[in-house]
Parts: sequence; structure tokens; C-alpha cells
Amino acid sequence: MLHPHTFEIYEPYDHFREFLLSLPQRFSRGEGECIYKGRNELRVFTINGTRLVVKSFGRPHFINQLVYGFLRPSKARRSCEHAHLLASLGIGSPAPVGYINVRTAGGLLFDRSFLVTLESTCPVVYRDLLTQHIPWCLDAVREVARTAARLHDNGLLHKDFSRGNILLDQRPDGTIRLELIDLNRMRRGPVSLQAGCHNLERLPVTPEMQEVLATTYAAARHFEPQECLRLLRSFRSQQHDHMAEECASAASSRGGEA
Repeated sequence: MLHPHTFEIYEPYDHFREFLLSLPQRFSRGEGECIYKGRNELRVFTINGTRLVVKSFGRPHFINQLVYGFLRPSKARRSCEHAHLLASLGIGSPAPVGYINVRTAGGLLFDRSFLVTLESTCPVVYRDLLTQHIPWCLDAVREVARTAARLHDNGLLHKDFSRGNILLDQRPDGTIRLELIDLNRMRRGPVSLQAGCHNLERLPVTPEMQEVLATTYAAARHFEPQECLRLLRSFRSQQHDHMAEECASAASSRGGEA
């Protein structure tokens, strides 16, 4: 029979091994501070004075229980591996402590997985740049653009490069510290200018932010700035048109129901 649990814990965090192994029971008892609950769930635990963030990935449908059981690494494992890969490129993310996979049916079916990281100390999320007065906003946008360029030049594309998954801080010397989260979905392979700009279009921007994003990204990848800006504007416009169509369709449906 296959083992019902598989796990990995990284140096220098072996002292959290017992905590890692206890996560299925802790979640079933509702322990920890819940900071997000949807298909996946995020909880914060303080263990021996260290704040740890645990992400519980939702149970997949039956076919994927077989796929993740035998063919593909779990989302928690992929998140850890991608975090280590980003670190090798000088790109920040909350330090991975480890992961645990839980199996059922005598170890034949994948059930769920838990990812453990240190809690980030970055106080700003990208979306805050649009809703709060942050004096270093444009410097943050430049760092976002340079980070995206570094990823893309190394053949990596973060498939959820969005407003909630980019954490930011300003160091005492004025430079920007950036950390990426939600790392389980990364595509590997060449990233063209068009694909790179399409990857950036989910980020909300003011016109000034958009110009800084485009010109910084283009300079880092040795592309034509105006072409990059044109692509960003085009993709944003298409996104807005699609959203408008969805709103109109929803309004029409409501009218029909009335």
C-alpha cells in the first residue's frame, strides 16, 4: 500500500516537522487564524514565536485525484519548487518551509495538500498602489516591470501575475523589495514581447503607471517601448470590452428573468 502522507521540509526549518505533519488535524479542528477562505484556504499559525502561513489547496475532482496521485506533483510541491527557482534568479517570495500531501483509499487517491511558508513582512500589496497614497508608487511599478522581465527572459511566466499576488516594501535605502506569491501555476518556455505584455495586462494601472510599466519592461528586455505600450493598451482595452459584454449579458439575463 502507498503511504497516506508524503511530505518535504527544507533547511533550516526541520524544527517545524511536527507542526507540518499535524496540519490535516489542525485544519479539521479549525485551528489558526483564517485570512482567506474560498476553494483554497489560508491560515496563519504562530509556532515558537514564528508566524507561518499555511495554504490548504482544495480537493481536486476525481480524475485529478488520480493525476496528482501518480503523474503530477501537487500544487503545494510545485509552489515550493517554484519559490526555490525564483530565489535562484534573485526574485523574492515568502520562504518555503515545506509541504505535505494527503492521500486516501490506501494511498491510491490524492486528497489535498498543504503549503507552509514564512509570513511575508512586505506591508503593501500591488492593489494598494491604486487605493492608497504611497509615495514610492512609481518605483514599485518599475520593480514590478523589472521582475516580470527577469522572469520572462528566463523562460518563466507566472500565470496569475495579478494585483493580489505581488507584495512590496521600500527599504531604508529607497530600493524596492518585491515578493511574489501563489506560485503553483508557472509556465516554462520562451516568452515573446506579445506574451509578456499579455501577462502584465491583468495589473490595474493609471495612465502614468502604464507608461512606466511599459517603458521599464521594454528597456529591461531590449524591446521597443512604444510597441510595448501599444500592446499593453490594446490588451487592457480588450479586457474592458470583455468585462462590459459580460455585464451587459448579465443585465439582459436579469431583465429576462423579471
